[in-house]
This record gives sequence, structure tokens and C-alpha cells, in this order.
Amino acid sequence: MDGAAKRRKRTITVFAALFVLLFVFMVLDLAQAFIPLTFREALLALFGIGSETNVIIVQQMNLPRVIMACLVGAGLSIAGAVMQAVFRNPMASPSILGLSSGAALGAAVAMTFTFAFLPMVLLVPLLAFVFCLATLFLVYSISHVGGKVPTETLLLAGIAVGAFLSALVSLLIYIAGDQMQGIIYWTMGNLTNADWENIAIVAPLIIAGCILMITYSRELNALMLGDAHALDLGVEVRKVRLQLLVASALVTAAAVAFVGVIGFVGLVVPHILRIVLGPDNRTLLPASLLGGAMFLVMCDYISRVISPSIGILPIGIITALIGAPYFIYLLRRRRSEVGWD
Repeated sequence: MDGAAKRRKRTITVFAALFVLLFVFMVLDLAQAFIPLTFREALLALFGIGSETNVIIVQQMNLPRVIMACLVGAGLSIAGAVMQAVFRNPMASPSILGLSSGAALGAAVAMTFTFAFLPMVLLVPLLAFVFCLATLFLVYSISHVGGKVPTETLLLAGIAVGAFLSALVSLLIYIAGDQMQGIIYWTMGNLTNADWENIAIVAPLIIAGCILMITYSRELNALMLGDAHALDLGVEVRKVRLQLLVASALVTAAAVAFVGVIGFVGLVVPHILRIVLGPDNRTLLPASLLGGAMFLVMCDYISRVISPSIGILPIGIITALIGAPYFIYLLRRRRSEVGWD
């Protein structure tokens, strides 16, 4: 079997495994409620078969949360894969440009100050979304020097702006009074309040952004060779980079608007899949989409079964507890295999 055939077989195997794992964890997560269901009961209830109570638990109570987990995980993961390719840096993620900090600041402003024209339940995701996108354009404007936007300057500006916005969030937490707990809880990530109305807003934005990023897979491969090589291959580097950054920010903003900040999904999942599949974004981006959805649904399931005595843990805690140690392992043990050397 030649190299191309082996890569094709490995790709098919990875995609099949991701599909199976995603389906299994979705059913397991659907089964978690105040009356735990078996895997079989949850699977039947998903298709409207079984007792009325089981169907209500699965279809009305749990399914919106699981669908939201799939959307958010897929969006954050593919946005991370794009960021890593654009910056040619395996440490890049949706938070690298301060996007998560911007979203957290928007949510903190909404919770700290009173705005009579909108209820908080709408104001928090709205300001989180707006501040996240505004952060991207602020970072891009700061990095625009002499008609160019060097990736190194963009990266450093993102780190600086992100640190500044995080300081503002800390300030608001300090002066928030009774709203302090709400702000802290939002920054930990939470899927509990997901409903079909939220999904109707989030899904079109995430799906459109993901499709746009996948259509630029070939251009991303060229950008990974460096700007000069990409220009030689006919890629409009500045235009493509800006479009990809806007798409990544749009997806990230939509992903965190209703569920809060969830870290490490966009950092670890694309990194792992790059080791398994290689750096070709034509396969890596769709795989990251599936892998991110599977990872976040798995984390949501773990957050509900890990310790019933203390209740449901914020999902951001689970993603960090899983993602951070494994990412350290990747950096220490597998550096030569990630496709960047």
C-alpha cells in the first residue's frame, strides 16, 4: 500500500471514529437527567419511542443542550485550527487575539450595569457578541502599520489587548457587588440554559462561518508556507487573512455569546488531529469540526456524572482539566509530530 492510500485509509478511519464517538457521547449526555436513563432508553426516546417522560427528558430538556454543545465545540475547534494555520503557530487559539476576553468584558458590562431597553437574558449574549467582534477590529487596527498587517504584530497586539480586557473584567468583578457570582460563573462556561431560541440564533452564524473557513482550506495551506510563497501561488494574502480572521471571530463570538467562555477546545482538538492526520487543512478543518463537537459533548457528559454530590460542574472547568495536561504532554513528547517543524 502506497503512502497516499495509507493516508486515505487513516483519514477514513479517523472520521469514522469521530462520528461513532460523537454519536455515543450524544446519547450518553441525553440520558443524564434527574431521572437517569439507560443508553437504550435515551436512544429510543430520541426517536420518540418509549414513555412520555423519557421523550420529554430527551427531546425537550436535554436535546437543546447537546445540540448547543455540538455547535459550540465545532465552532471553537475549527476557529482554533484556522488561527493556528494563519499564525503558523500551534499555540494559537480563538483566545490568542483577545476574543474570549472581549466577550467576557461584554458579558461583565451587561451584568454590572443596568440597561432598561433590554432584559439581561438578551443583553448578556448581545454585548458578548458585539465586544468579541469589536476586539478583533481593535487588534487588527492596532496591527495595521504602513499598509501591512504582519502576523507577528497581530499576535502581539492580540496578547496585549487580551490582557488589558482581562484586567477590565477583573475590575468589573471587583465592583460588581451582587452580580460578582454571575460574572465569574459566566466566565467558566455553562450549557445548562441552552434552548431552541438560542440555537436558532447561534446555528446560522456558526454554520456559515465554518463553511467559509472550509472553503479557504487550500489558501490556508498556502499561508502556512509563508506570505511570500502564498503570493507566488496566487493567494491574496491580506484579503484572505482578514476574511479568515473575521470568520473565526464571528464563529467564536456566536459560540461564547450564550454559553460563556470555554477554553482549550480550539487549542487542543486541532492540535491532536494535526498529529493524527497531518497539516493538510482540507481534511484537518472538517475533522476539527467533528472532533470539537465530540470533545465538548464528552466534557458536558463528564460534568454531569463526575460528582453528583456537588452538582453540575461548569463545562469550562472540565475542558481545562482535560485539555491543559494533555496539551503539556503534546508539547513535551510529540513536538516533532505536529507538522510545524
